[in-house]
Amino acid sequence: MNIFYYVSRIQQIIEYIIDSFWSFFIKKSMGHCGKNVMIKPSTSVFKGLENIYISDDVRIARYAVIYTTKAKVYIGSKVGIAPYLKIITGNHRTNNIGHFMFDGDIDKNPNDDKDVIIEGDSWFGINVTLLSGVTIGRGSCIAAGAVVTKSCPPYSIIGGTPAKVLKFRFSIDEVLQHEEKLYPINMRFTKEELIEQRKNYINKV
Repeated sequence: MNIFYYVSRIQQIIEYIIDSFWSFFIKKSMGHCGKNVMIKPSTSVFKGLENIYISDDVRIARYAVIYTTKAKVYIGSKVGIAPYLKIITGNHRTNNIGHFMFDGDIDKNPNDDKDVIIEGDSWFGINVTLLSGVTIGRGSCIAAGAVVTKSCPPYSIIGGTPAKVLKFRFSIDEVLQHEEKLYPINMRFTKEELIEQRKNYINKV
């Protein structure tokens, strides 16, 4: 073992101590934070904590940036997020005559700030970006490096820049079997709902 190993171990211990300390206060400052939530405040940025709502059993790895403006971020339960996640709920106006774009909060439109919603059982690869107004459907997988500008239906696999639906994790019948094992009946999608959600993707994925 060389000195670099020991330096790395010391760095990990320091990071763990900082994360454990600051996580308590950051979670308390959120709009809601459920049980068994892991965040890494020593290497991440969370702006607008009062607008961040996280359910139970969520893992947000290091180097995340969650930047809320006048809208909210909702993260459902059983969500795993790899490093370098970026979420932004707002945008600057680019058509405001007589104002610098730098002065972005002047005369903002209601549509400049929209909630970002991540439904439960979703999985994110490394370096994913979610832009304002996006909803990630339940059970979806987001490929590494994706820049998500549009919402996706449940059980999608999406990727690219801008991201698009590449395929679905399960067939409709498999989704019904999957959810029967995991969710109470009042939380399960019906076959009709799943067909409706996927109608725009027939023969495209």
